[in-house]
Amino acid sequence: MPPIPITILTGFLGSGKTTLLLNLLPQLLSQNPTYKLALLKNEFGDLAVDSQLASASSIGGVRELLNGCICCNLVGQLDEALKELAETVNPDRIVVETSGSAFPATLAMEVNRLSRETNGAYTLDGVIHVIDVENWAGYSDTSYTAKIQARYTDLIVFNKWEVAGEQRMEVCLDRVGDLEESIAWVKSDRGRVPVDVVFGVDGGLARTLGEEPSPQVNGHGHDHSRGENGAGGHGRGHENGKGHQSEVEVLSITLSSSSPTSVIDASKLEKLLKSAPKDEVYRIKAVLAASSHISSSDSESSPASSSEDNTAGVRYILNWAFGRWTCTLVGKAGEEHESSSGVVLRMTMILARFESKKWKKRIETQGFVELFGDGGEKGTLTVDKIA
Repeated sequence: MPPIPITILTGFLGSGKTTLLLNLLPQLLSQNPTYKLALLKNEFGDLAVDSQLASASSIGGVRELLNGCICCNLVGQLDEALKELAETVNPDRIVVETSGSAFPATLAMEVNRLSRETNGAYTLDGVIHVIDVENWAGYSDTSYTAKIQARYTDLIVFNKWEVAGEQRMEVCLDRVGDLEESIAWVKSDRGRVPVDVVFGVDGGLARTLGEEPSPQVNGHGHDHSRGENGAGGHGRGHENGKGHQSEVEVLSITLSSSSPTSVIDASKLEKLLKSAPKDEVYRIKAVLAASSHISSSDSESSPASSSEDNTAGVRYILNWAFGRWTCTLVGKAGEEHESSSGVVLRMTMILARFESKKWKKRIETQGFVELFGDGGEKGTLTVDKIA
């Protein structure tokens, strides 16, 4: 059997990785209606959102690794996950979409190792890095990993440049130039890039990475030796403050009710979506039952109101990044992921460092997450810091 090409898709939180991937699917299927694309998705938190969006598309199979970083404490699960996708889907290609602050060099080395150990069952096609032009100048100042992601890549896709303006685009090009690497780049068209540009890049840079990280990699908190707490990559190597997992904090939020017909007050949730500052909140992901239709941020339809309508009780997938959000209907009944089924709302908030304590209190006290109606039931709200 020919090797399965693997594309690593990386980029900081909210840069548009999943949007880019979903825009590639129609192009692939127009070229070959039987094309099978599989996705291995990794994200912070304990809620599967992006995989549900992907499953509703034409992706052949989706496997999601939650609540950890695929280049650190989840790297050992890569072999099993790739094998499962290969056997169940028999894909023409596997895309590994990393968590927003994963380190691509370590993951590329792991794919290269698995390729050797499986006698060429896989081949690393390349590392694609998506940059959010509108916001990158801000988060690259505070995130070492955001800079390093751009360095260890074969192709940079500049996303959201249409709304950022030419000046910010020039700033991004200057900062990429400061990395002292000659890296190919392309602008997306509102998240769309020609499939022949993204796939088949022949990732020469990625395949030159050997089994051991370079001194530069080890010097910035990516020591994968077992630390004091017994977890690979989470001991001394991450205590110096430069480890990428210290760059974000994660809240897991659940609103449950004894009534199967309970819904969240959509208008109050929209206040959170509109007011969350981009320098404190990076991502909000949720699956919920709403009291009324929730419009996406770029929709021309009216905002949610607190009066019930014919969409009351419909379940949505909410995806918020840097002040913009989309709301997508959950697929058919029974297709919802177990991480969110059975509760009114499951939500993950990915925050800047030192923001989780403040936002935990806000969620608990400021009424952003409440049941709709005057029936007297308040539901049970839990807010836990998980990273």
